[in-house]
Amino acid sequence: MTTSSTGSGGNGDIGDGRTAGGGEGGSNTDGIDPDVRAELVRLRESIDNIDAAVVHMLAERFKCTQQVGHLKAAHHLPPADPSREAQQIARLRRLAENANLDPAFAEKLLNFVIAEVIRHHERIAEDTNTRG
Repeated sequence: MTTSSTGSGGNGDIGDGRTAGGGEGGSNTDGIDPDVRAELVRLRESIDNIDAAVVHMLAERFKCTQQVGHLKAAHHLPPADPSREAQQIARLRRLAENANLDPAFAEKLLNFVIAEVIRHHERIAEDTNTRG
């Protein structure tokens, strides 16, 4: 199974039981061998579990970055740290390569997360400055 940067397997399956055309997985399985259908269900359940784990891991990550934001604000440090961000991007690209994941996709994902973290840090700094 290959991983593409879009998350689509290329056959219209978006991994959550639906097809790219919007139909539910069950409505598009008529005529499919029961063993194939069972394997699709098993794989999609795994995808659903992985998606849930990703969401929970991101929530934990953001709890930590919120603490970093409060620490930065309390000590008047800038919300962004380009040096740290560059180190993290390089590190994540290496991890992606080792995991056979497209490093460019991993970098795009981390850039998205970093932008959100910086936005949170800016808001925390603004809130700290208006109170203090």
